[in-house]
Amino acid sequence: MSRAAGAAAGVYGRLLGHVRPFLAFLLASFAGFGIYAGSQVAFTELLGVTVDTVRAFAEGEDTSRARMLIPLAIVAAVAARGIGAFAGQYCLARVSHGVVHRLRLGLFEGLLTLPVGWLERSARGHLVSRLTYTAAQVTGAASKALEVIVREGLTVLALTGWMLWMNWRLTLVFLLVAPLIAVVVVYASRRFRRIARRIQSAMGDVTQRANEALAAHREVRIYGGEALERQRFADASARNMRQDVRMAATRATSTPLIQLLVATALALLVWLVLDPLFLAGMSGGDVVAFITAAGLLAKPIRQLSQVNAVVQRGLAAAEDVFSQFDLAPEVDAGSHAPERVSGDVVFEGVSFAYEAGPEVLHEVDLRVPAGHTVAIVGRSGSGKSTLASLLPRFHEPTAGTIRLDGRPLGDYSLAALRRQIAYVGQDAVLFDDTVARNIAFGALAEASPEAVREAARRAHALEFIDALPQGMDTRIGDDGVLLSGGQRQRIAI
Repeated sequence: MSRAAGAAAGVYGRLLGHVRPFLAFLLASFAGFGIYAGSQVAFTELLGVTVDTVRAFAEGEDTSRARMLIPLAIVAAVAARGIGAFAGQYCLARVSHGVVHRLRLGLFEGLLTLPVGWLERSARGHLVSRLTYTAAQVTGAASKALEVIVREGLTVLALTGWMLWMNWRLTLVFLLVAPLIAVVVVYASRRFRRIARRIQSAMGDVTQRANEALAAHREVRIYGGEALERQRFADASARNMRQDVRMAATRATSTPLIQLLVATALALLVWLVLDPLFLAGMSGGDVVAFITAAGLLAKPIRQLSQVNAVVQRGLAAAEDVFSQFDLAPEVDAGSHAPERVSGDVVFEGVSFAYEAGPEVLHEVDLRVPAGHTVAIVGRSGSGKSTLASLLPRFHEPTAGTIRLDGRPLGDYSLAALRRQIAYVGQDAVLFDDTVARNIAFGALAEASPEAVREAARRAHALEFIDALPQGMDTRIGDDGVLLSGGQRQRIAI
C-alpha cells in the first residue's frame, strides 16, 4: 500500500470511529439502499419476463396469469424502491450530519482548550474557515457522497451479481474494462486530494482577508488602505478560483473517460450477443434483460465517478480537522483548588520569550503582597502585558517560578486559578449579547441582578447603562460596537 493510500485509510478509520454512535442508523441505511438496489434487478427481470410473455402470447399460449401478475409486480417493485430510497436517505442523513456535528464540537472544544500560544500563532481566518468551510466539505463527503456511494455501489453489485448468474461468460467480458476504470479513478483521486488541500488553504486566506478588513475597517479608511485591502482580497479569491477551476477540469475529464470505457464494454457485449456460443440456454427475454442490466450499470458507474471529487475533498477536509484534534490541550496537571486565595503573588527569576524570538522578560523578581495594588510602568513593548498574561498561565515562563500564596502556579488547576483573577486586556472584548450578560459572563452567569448592578456601579457604568433603551437588557452588538469606546471599557472593567 502506498503512503497516500495508507494515509487515506487512516482518515477513513478515524471517521468510522465517529460513526460508531450512529451504527444502528448506518445499518438501517444499508438495508434501505439494499432494497433499492434489489428493485433495479427486479425491473430488469420483469422486463425479460414481459418479453417472454409477449412471445408466448404470439405463439398462442395462455398468458392470462402473467398478465395479472406482471403489473402487480411492477407496482410492488416501484413501492419497494421508494421505501428503500427513503429509509436509506433518512438514516444516512442522521449518520452524516451527526458525524459532522461531533467534528464541529471537537473543533470548537479545541479553540477553548488549546494553548493560548498556539491560538495566537494561528491565523484567525483559517481557524474560522476550518469550523465553517472545511467542516462543510466533510458534510459533503459524509452525506451526499456517502449516499451515492452506498446506493449506487449496492446497485452495481446487485446488477453485476445478477448478470453473473444469468451468463457469467458475457459478464466477465463486460468486466474487462474494470481495471482501466480503476486506473482512471486512482489518478483522479490523487489529483482531487492535492487540489482540495490547496482549496482549503486558499479559502482560509479569503476568510482571513475578510476578517482583517472588517476588524480594522476604521484604520483601513482613515489611512486610505481600501485599494490595498481590495487587492489582497482579490488575490486570495483568485487563488481559490483557480483551484476550483482545476478541480472542475479534472472532474470534467475523468467522468467522460469512464463513460467511454463503459460504452465500449457495452458495445462489445452487444456484438457478442450475436454469437450462439455465448447465448446458449438464454431466451429472448433473458437476452433483453441482460443487455438492459448492462445498460443500467452506466448510470451508477457515472455517478460513482462524479462523486469521487466530493469524497476526496471530504477526506482532505477530514485530514485538516484531525490535524487540530491531534494537538495537545494546554497543560492542566494541578489539583489545588481553593475557594478563595489571599492573593500574595511572587515572581522569582522569571524569564519569558515568545517562540523563535528574543527574551521579553529576563529574570524578573517581584512580590505583590495580598491586598496591595501595584502599577507596572514601562515603555511600549517592555513586557508589561506579557508579565500579566503569565499569572493566569496563558503562557508558561521559560525560566523561574511564579507563586500564589506560596504555591507554584502549576499546583493549581487552571479553572481554580483563573477563578481568582479578573482580567481586562489592552483591547476591551465584549460579546454580542445584553449588557447584563456581558457583565455576568461565564462562571458569573448565575449572579443576581443586584450583584450585576453593584458591579456596574463600582465600574462607574450604571449611569449610562440606565440611559440605554432597555437598560441592562440592551444588546450591544458585535464586540460592543453600539457603545462608545469609554462605555465598552467600563463594561469590560
